[in-house]
Amino acid sequence: MTTQITQVLSAAIVTLLRPLVRILLRNGVPFGAFSDLAKRVYVDVATEEFDIPGRKQSKSRVAILTGLSRKEVLRVKRLPPPDDQGAAERYNRAARVLGGWIRDRRYADKYGDPAVLPLEGEGATFAELVKRYSGDAPARAILDELIRVGAVERLETGQVRPVERAYVPKGGEADKIAIMGTDVSDLVATIDHNIRLPDQTFFQRKVSYDNLPEEALPDLRMQSAGRAQMLLEALDRLMSQQDRDVNPEAGGTGRKRAGVGIYYFEGDMEGEGE
Repeated sequence: MTTQITQVLSAAIVTLLRPLVRILLRNGVPFGAFSDLAKRVYVDVATEEFDIPGRKQSKSRVAILTGLSRKEVLRVKRLPPPDDQGAAERYNRAARVLGGWIRDRRYADKYGDPAVLPLEGEGATFAELVKRYSGDAPARAILDELIRVGAVERLETGQVRPVERAYVPKGGEADKIAIMGTDVSDLVATIDHNIRLPDQTFFQRKVSYDNLPEEALPDLRMQSAGRAQMLLEALDRLMSQQDRDVNPEAGGTGRKRAGVGIYYFEGDMEGEGE
């Protein structure tokens, strides 16, 4: 690796870590815990992705690749896994159900809008919607989650209807932090892909300005959210036509994942607003 690449990469890592460390410190995660997590990822990636074809990856080679001692590699491998699939699983299941409700015409009213659904019974029901889009998840648990985040409301008749077009956790930080893990990982993976394969790049763009008046921000926030939601819903309809869970007739081979993420950001320029 050249000195220039090392310098650019180091600067990029510092920029990337700053908002992450802010979250870690706010939630009482000390450097030692972060260090062990970073070591574990180094060891896992070196073991799984940097092996020599046809040969089992050894602890000695992992130690060389990561710069850790063989003893430290063994210690890190023995650490309990930090994965908490609960929040991510809730997010994925609830988002799939709400997305199906919004786009699947089987759950639409005569005007094409998401229909008010009975919980159970014949025909289009909430329980049948959950079974179609979330497998064996209990319908009651999915309903409670969607009501909790304000995406669905229960009517006096006992029926339910969506009041939001997207699943966005509004409660505790745990669910939002789980989304941070998946969404930031996807963005960094896209950047990595584009670095490695410049002739096969994935779409990665942003628009930003650095001399905006504070008074302009509320309207920019609102318009960005509205236009982004319209684009995502259009892309959702396009992708769902090829997804074999939603459309069993799609056919094809293999099993791939793909998606598009949009985010809005704002803040003070460095040295401003102090």
